[in-house]
Formats: sequence, structure tokens, C-alpha cells
Amino acid sequence: MKDNRRDFIKKGTSLAAALSLGAVGASASPLVSDNTVAVPAAHKVAWPVIEGPDTPKMTMNVGLNDPMSKVKAIKQFGADYVHMAGPRLPWTKEGIQTIVDKYKAEGLTVINMMVNFSGDIIHAGSGRDEEIKRVQDAIVAAGAAGIPVVEYNFYAHRLGEGYYNVEGRGGSGYLGYDYNRVNPKTGIAPKDLPPTEREPAMKKEELWANIAYFLKAVIPVAEKANVRLALHPNDPPAPISRGSEQIMKSFADWKHLFDLVDSPANGMTFDCGVSTEIGEDAVEVAKYMLSRNRINHVHFRNVIVEAPSTKYVETFPDNGQVNMFAVMQTLVRGKYKFGIFAEHPRANEIDKERGGDFISYIYNQAYARGVFQSVLTLEKGYKA
Repeated sequence: MKDNRRDFIKKGTSLAAALSLGAVGASASPLVSDNTVAVPAAHKVAWPVIEGPDTPKMTMNVGLNDPMSKVKAIKQFGADYVHMAGPRLPWTKEGIQTIVDKYKAEGLTVINMMVNFSGDIIHAGSGRDEEIKRVQDAIVAAGAAGIPVVEYNFYAHRLGEGYYNVEGRGGSGYLGYDYNRVNPKTGIAPKDLPPTEREPAMKKEELWANIAYFLKAVIPVAEKANVRLALHPNDPPAPISRGSEQIMKSFADWKHLFDLVDSPANGMTFDCGVSTEIGEDAVEVAKYMLSRNRINHVHFRNVIVEAPSTKYVETFPDNGQVNMFAVMQTLVRGKYKFGIFAEHPRANEIDKERGGDFISYIYNQAYARGVFQSVLTLEKGYKA
């Protein structure tokens, strides 16, 4: 009797184990001759799953003059890559290499450096060719130092006047944007603001001609230097910005940019927040850009849109309308291999007490890394 009870418990334990592994059901394992269940070994994925040659790289922003305590904290919280605004032009090979080596000593790789140039390039000023030559030299310097991406903007004017604070969950700070909202102090809506003396009104035809002139001069240099350029889209994507039309405010604009010079070096920063702000499906935008091999940097953030291009609210990454998991999955499946920056930190009590916005950036970074590891685990074939 005791032997029968022991056999029953043994068989029951085997069955319970099978149930706990999800082995019993429509695809249950067959019973073997002694009526115990043959339990297949679970498919395992070795952890931690980390960045590889053909995966995205989590990156955080640093300033050239940030204290080393912040640089060390970036590494401590799991980022192996950083990006930054580069020094003022001109750049030299020695100067950029010194910057790269500074972060390399802390175990960090500089994956993207933004170049800021004068309005002569955008407005076709008298010093345009000289400034383009400085940008060409900067690209060569970045390539020599092993920086794969140089980011840039091409704004006639950035209509930041439309931003205003919005109270978010728990009293946190979100950022609203409304193109038509009358400023209570000035009595003027952003859409009605006049041009400035420094940034005169421009037509889109002028801007397209000027960026084409720029790209035809710098892309061959970038290809030779093994560097990719990443143009950030208009953010905010205002239809008119202080009298100037904008050329990076729509998906059609982004496609046109790629056709100006047909090269992976002529790419963009894919921003899933901006993609949603303009009324597009961020996943479909990413798929198209990946099909053209034009995503050279990524901004990973979330929004809630009320009126495309003109009214929206920037939120924490986990509570906007962008499917952040699907965006990350698309990037991983597309073998995107450059940086992902979880940007636009939200105001919170800890940052208010200590100053700055580092806590919010750490939250964004942790969220992005968690999504990345989840996607990569599933892509490696894990089955619960």
C-alpha cells in the first residue's frame, strides 16, 4: 500500500511539474510507458541580454563640462554609450579624440556628437561655403576618432514659444504644446508670431535648395569618413514658425530628404514622439526608414496628441499613446545598431530637491533598457 502511495505521489509530482511549465494542454507532451509525463526542457535565453553588433545601443546624454560623478553614474546605471553636443566649430582630430578618450577611460563609447553651425548654411549667407568647410572638417575629425554618427538641426526657426507646463500624474511636470494657444502674457498665439531680425522668414523652396546644397557638399565627405549624418525632424512640427515654412515637419518631408542624396549617410534621427505628434504611426515610420537604411539615431519618448502637429502633451514613456514595445521591437528586428536615447525628462520631486533632471533621465533609461531586454529575449526565441 505504501509503495502504491509513493508511486502515486511520484507520478503526481511529475504531472504538477509539467503543468507548471505549461506542458499540458493542446500541445501537451505524451505520457511515457510508466504514465509519467515527458517534460521538454524549457527554451532558455542566457541573461543578461545586452547590446551586440546588430542591436540598438542604449545611450545617455552628457555635457562636455559635466562632472565626472555624473559620467560615472551613467555607467553605473547601465549605459555603455554616450552622446553629446560637440564643441564649437572648428573641430580638430586631436580635440575630438581627447573627448572620446575621456569617456573611454570610464568604459563609455561616444556614439553620436551633434554639430552646431551658423545660420549662413541655413539662410545661404555670405559665409556659407566657409562654414560648410568647417562642417566637413568636423565630420572627418569625428570619423578619425571612431564616432559613427554626427547629428544636426536645420531650423529656419524653432517655435518653442508654443510650449507650456501641464501637471501630470502625482503632480509631476508634463510639457504641453499648442500652436493656437494665446499666451496670457503677450496676448499672441505662437502661430501669429512675426519673424525675428536674426531669423528672417523663409519659404520652403529656399530651405530645400539650401539643405540640398549642404548635403551634396558634406555627404561624400561623410561616406569617406565612415560617418552617418542624422538630421533631427522639426520639433515642434509647427506648420509655420515665425513666418518661416518648415521642411522637416512631415513624413513626406522626411522621405524627400532621403531622395536629395541617396546614401545611408544622409539619414535622420527617428523620433517616435515626433512621428506621433504629426499624426503618423511611429512603427510604420520606423519600418519605412529602416527599409531605406536611414535611421542613424533614435529618440525614444512618448506623447498624447489632441491635434496632429499643433496640440499635444509630452508624457512619461510608459503612459503616452506610442506603443513603445512595438517601436523597440521594430528597431531590433530591423537590425538597427546605433544609439537609442530615452529623452525628454519629466519634472519630479526628487529632481526639484536636488536640482537638474538626472533622476528623470535615469527613469527613462531604465524603462528603455527594460523594454529592450524584453524584446531581445523574445527575439532570441524564449517561450514561457
